[in-house]
Amino acid sequence: MDDLDLLDWREQLARLYLSDLDLAGFRAARDELFRSHPCSPVPAADRPGFTGLRWFPPDPAAVVEAPLRPAAGTETIDTGGPDGVVRYRRVAVAETPWGPLTVWWIEAYGGGLFVPLRDATCGDETYGGGRYLTDTVKGTFGRGLTVLPGGRVRLDANYLYNPSCAYDDRWACPLAPPENRLDAPIRAGELAYHD
Repeated sequence: MDDLDLLDWREQLARLYLSDLDLAGFRAARDELFRSHPCSPVPAADRPGFTGLRWFPPDPAAVVEAPLRPAAGTETIDTGGPDGVVRYRRVAVAETPWGPLTVWWIEAYGGGLFVPLRDATCGDETYGGGRYLTDTVKGTFGRGLTVLPGGRVRLDANYLYNPSCAYDDRWACPLAPPENRLDAPIRAGELAYHD
C-alpha cells in the first residue's frame, strides 16, 4: 500500500458515499471496493474468496430525524496509535430513539464529524468494539448522518459500518466512548465480519 493507493481509496470511498446509488447499489459497490482495492481493510489473503460484507436487511425504521442539543462540557477525548494523538471535541448530542449520541468534531487539519457508537448488538451480531455512523475525514459523507436545518440531523443506521480494525488487527481504530454506548440494539447496518 502506498500513498497514492491510499489517496485513491479515500477518493473512491467519498465518491461512493456521495453517489446517488440506492442502499442495495451502495452495498454492492462497497463490497467490490473492499474485494478489489489494495487499501481494503479486508486482509489480502481473504480477498480472492471474498463474496461481500454481511448486513442486516434494510430497515426503514432505522432512518430517524433527531434534534441536536448543545454538548455539555468542553472536555475532549484523545486516541493514539500509528497516526499519533487524535483529539475529538463534542459538537452536539443527537436525541435518538436509541438514546443520546454525541457528535464529535475531529480536531485535526481539515477536521470532520465522527459518530462512533456501541449498541446492544455489539459483541454478538456486530463487531464488539462498535460501529460508525460517519467519519467524514475518511469520506463517509451524507449517508449515515446528514445535517438538517433547524438543529436536527437525519441518521440512517442502515449505513452503520465497521471500523477497519473489525476486519484485521493490523489496524488501530478509535472506538465509541462510554457516552456513545447504547443499551438498545440497532439491528441495521453492517454485521460482524467474522462469525
